[in-house]
Amino acid sequence: MQDNLVFLGTGTSHGVPMIGCDCQVCTSNDIKDLRLRSSVLISINSYNILIDIGPDFRNQMLQNSVKNIHAVLITHEHRDHTAGLDDLRPIYYLQKKPIEIYLEKRVEISIKENFTYLFSGNTYFGMPKINLNCISNNKFQLLDFTITPIRVMHNKLPILGYRIGDVCYITDCSAISKEEKYKIFGSKILIINSLQKNKHISHYNLEESLSLISEINPDKAYLTHISHNMGMHNIVNKNLPPNVFLAYDGLRLSF
Repeated sequence: MQDNLVFLGTGTSHGVPMIGCDCQVCTSNDIKDLRLRSSVLISINSYNILIDIGPDFRNQMLQNSVKNIHAVLITHEHRDHTAGLDDLRPIYYLQKKPIEIYLEKRVEISIKENFTYLFSGNTYFGMPKINLNCISNNKFQLLDFTITPIRVMHNKLPILGYRIGDVCYITDCSAISKEEKYKIFGSKILIINSLQKNKHISHYNLEESLSLISEINPDKAYLTHISHNMGMHNIVNKNLPPNVFLAYDGLRLSF
């Protein structure tokens, strides 16, 4: 069975359309302009790895007919990347075994504060079993494959991207050190955030994303964590370099 990746969401923290906005993108009839909060699902030998679990997680699972999540990798503690944690309950009921979540210590503390009822030690009927596994910026193993965390900066907040095999996923990034870039070189698929065309304090804009892609030189690159300020999908996408694409919700890749 071929390994694959699906973009569950490709939007920024507001999602697209954004509440109360009547811009051309937010009122578009093109489904590729409709963006849930950013997340991807990577399937390797039928083992499903979710990267980030935002507030749209329930709808993302239903839209993509996903029933199993075996591991969750968290990039950072912001709510658009963690707020869907409670919706792991039906996944746990189906699998009947604990769900493994991998995250940094700082993120673990934040999640325990936001979801006290899940981690207080007091059990209740229907409570899911979730194991929080603290990781650092070092490689670790899931089954027989290696996960390589990549340290990036989200303005002043240090967060993690992840490399799995030849696929790199980096979101909410505004800077990457030279040392951490070495972890990305050789990737065949690079997925990188690209918020908008104008400069932003805590995210790459389009120019910065394209500059990183040119430096890394992957076979293919996909832009994600996209706001309505980027513009219409069909216009922006056709003006990108030949190996660069705007990702969209539901896009599937094989690798």
